[in-house]
Amino acid sequence: MMTLWFVFALMTAAAIFAVLWPLGQSRAARNDASEATVYKDQLSEIDRDLAGGLIAAPEADAARVEISRRLLASVDHQRAPPTASNLRLRRIAAGIALVGLPVLSVAFYLPLGSPRLGDFPLAERGRAHASNQSLETLVAQVEAHLEKNPNDGRGWNVLAPVLVRIGRYDDAVRAFRNSITYNGESADRRADLGEAMTGAAGGVVTAEAKTEFDRAVALDATDVKARYFLGLSSEQDGRRDEAAAIWRAMLEKAPADAPWRPLIQAALVRVGGAAAPALPDGAMAAAKDMSEADRTAMIHTMVDRLAGRLKQNGGDVEGWLRLVRAYMVLGDHDKAKSAQTDAREAVANDAERLRQLNEGLKNLGLDG
Repeated sequence: MMTLWFVFALMTAAAIFAVLWPLGQSRAARNDASEATVYKDQLSEIDRDLAGGLIAAPEADAARVEISRRLLASVDHQRAPPTASNLRLRRIAAGIALVGLPVLSVAFYLPLGSPRLGDFPLAERGRAHASNQSLETLVAQVEAHLEKNPNDGRGWNVLAPVLVRIGRYDDAVRAFRNSITYNGESADRRADLGEAMTGAAGGVVTAEAKTEFDRAVALDATDVKARYFLGLSSEQDGRRDEAAAIWRAMLEKAPADAPWRPLIQAALVRVGGAAAPALPDGAMAAAKDMSEADRTAMIHTMVDRLAGRLKQNGGDVEGWLRLVRAYMVLGDHDKAKSAQTDAREAVANDAERLRQLNEGLKNLGLDG
């Protein structure tokens, strides 16, 4: 790199020197003596022409005056050569240009340019520009950074969830442990660590993973991820009623628009502990003093009304998902399956709505 800089500096200096060199030189002195001799010869020639009658006397006099003026100017020039001050100024200007231009260029380039930027060949530029760096490549770069900087808590915090996403659960466990070590303990980090352990075990909530979820709940009793996996642990251990109790408690306190509600509702259906579908606020007030039988009948009426509306407006994806979920909660799996088929037929010609429907069905634990 330094060799290249040196070559460029020499080339710049040579170019400037070639242009400015003439400024430092004095002009070659004219041969004033030979010029005066020519003028004298011309005067003699005029005399010969006048004597031979080739020109008239007035013309001869005029020619003598002009040639004499030129002769005097030539003699004066020979006596007064160019002053040294002009030559000195030219040489000073050349020196300033020779030194000043490179210095000025460097002064502008250092703050505005990129003198430390490495080589970036065209082929490499093409590869980088297309955002073709795969997720694995980016992960490898972060891992290489963390190998050299193992105490970078922020790096571990960024890397760990990406490792979970690409299925590298064992590495994710290590990354989450390091994140806790260097960033401090929190409910989210403990729950994330437990999730990575569960993924590494093929979806089984191991005793070690359950310990992490318990720690997360101890730090934050409302942590959604930890409570869900604690319910899953109970389900896997055969304690279905305990799992249902955990998930039902989550739904009772969950906001109506909580994005994880469908997942918990599907889990409740799976263990047979799902409550009746949530009712609108007005219906909840009306059903407050009803008997269980009347409340159930009202819920069936509302579900039937929703089904009838969807036959008229089949493009309502959210409506179809509510209907399928309601049938699942009510335990009517045949109607849930039929509604799923009807929903797909209704939005079959709209790719975006079909995608939304399939995503929603997956969240309900169905085959999207």
